[in-house]
Amino acid sequence: MKKINSIISAAVCTLTLTAVPLSVSAAEEKVYGTMNIPYADFYKAEIEDAYEVDAVSSATTKGKWGMNGQGEIVEGTYNNGNGTILGVNFPVEVSADAVDALKEKYNFSPLDSKPAAYKEVSLSGDSLSVSKLVDTNGEQTVDGSATVSTNSYYGDYQIKVTGYPENTVLYGVIVNTKEGDRYAMRHLENIWRNGSYAWSAGIKTVEYHGNHVSFEDYESSKGKTVTSVTFITLDGYTTVNVGEQYLPIRFAGEVKAEDASAGTGKTSLSLTGFPEDYKKVITADEGLNVTETEISYTDAKPGKYNVNVTDESGKYAPMTAQFILSTDDIPVKFADGKLKTADGFTDDDRANFLNNLATVDINGTSYRATGSKAIKLFKEDGSIDFDVTVSDAKVFENNGTYNITLNSTGYNSPYSFEVKKDVQNTTVTTTAKTTAKTAKTTTSASNSPKTGVNGMALPVAVLALAGATAFVLRKKND
Repeated sequence: MKKINSIISAAVCTLTLTAVPLSVSAAEEKVYGTMNIPYADFYKAEIEDAYEVDAVSSATTKGKWGMNGQGEIVEGTYNNGNGTILGVNFPVEVSADAVDALKEKYNFSPLDSKPAAYKEVSLSGDSLSVSKLVDTNGEQTVDGSATVSTNSYYGDYQIKVTGYPENTVLYGVIVNTKEGDRYAMRHLENIWRNGSYAWSAGIKTVEYHGNHVSFEDYESSKGKTVTSVTFITLDGYTTVNVGEQYLPIRFAGEVKAEDASAGTGKTSLSLTGFPEDYKKVITADEGLNVTETEISYTDAKPGKYNVNVTDESGKYAPMTAQFILSTDDIPVKFADGKLKTADGFTDDDRANFLNNLATVDINGTSYRATGSKAIKLFKEDGSIDFDVTVSDAKVFENNGTYNITLNSTGYNSPYSFEVKKDVQNTTVTTTAKTTAKTAKTTTSASNSPKTGVNGMALPVAVLALAGATAFVLRKKND
């Protein structure tokens, strides 16, 4: 029996000593794990302490700030549970004696092996020190490309990069300029999917969803030239060279064109706040004639139009204004189960009405008629598609009466009609009326952080292996 116990003890000791280097270096007393790292600390050494990177507050009704699970839009981040993304959960190397404090304050969790990329972290009282990324594989540099837009929903500049690391979590993104600046990007406010990154330089400070965006640390980006973008993943650094992409200077100017009636006529145009050395080149959509003060047109159809002002020298950002030419006419009618051309109008008039369709209201629910989630209500022959779905949900789920209203940009009154769906027979009645528009909003949120890094409980593995060893030895001895 003593012999069996001795062999079991030896097996456990051997397994333990073999397993320790997976997470702890006995010589250096280092432990590897993941922990929550605030943006300010995560980026501090990366941008050489140029400025303090703030957390991201979001008022989006769909709670994207909490979508940090696997495959979700802000995977790898952690938040305060109330709309603010605080930073990222990333692999670290720490001293063994700091583990307990880091568990309590930063949700430290041990890893079963040394990660390919990590941050060296130390804690002195309440002071956290975080190193630049330790990339054991060495920084990867690749050639890619980028395009710059100064007309973004999310800020003053938006850059779309090709050649970036795909199918992996982006924990950090840094935009590098020829002048030596490094601009740290944060999830949701700056980092989006498909290689797109946006930021405010102080001109557009409220984004598409109504959130106020940080701009103080990015104001100096105006007029700079982006040469590369650095990505931080679990595999380390990847820097994508993008050539030289100039950021035209944004300024607080305005281009304003007044709405007017469609057909033949003119409308006023005003340009204000332009720098003195801005060399204006003014253009408008096809069929429009434009000067610095006026836009004229002949036989223009109803709809939304654009006027553009660009700087011939390229120093400053272009400016754009939209205006609407409208009519009281309704060139469509719903008859015999199909949307047709109304009497006295042409097929081109009907097509223009449909091309400018903005929303479709069905029994009080509003559906977008443009974009990736647009409702495709009509078949090619103009009949209603009763099998149409939006976001995988059937629009005409049940039999019964459906009140439909078409809202088209440039047409002063909506067009409404009524249809009855029946599995045996579909009947149609038509009425012309103006209906009130309503919209439904749904809210969802998830507050649990996601690391994206797997760990294991070493003592459990040791006990399991030791138990198996003991069983085999006991059987042999018997």
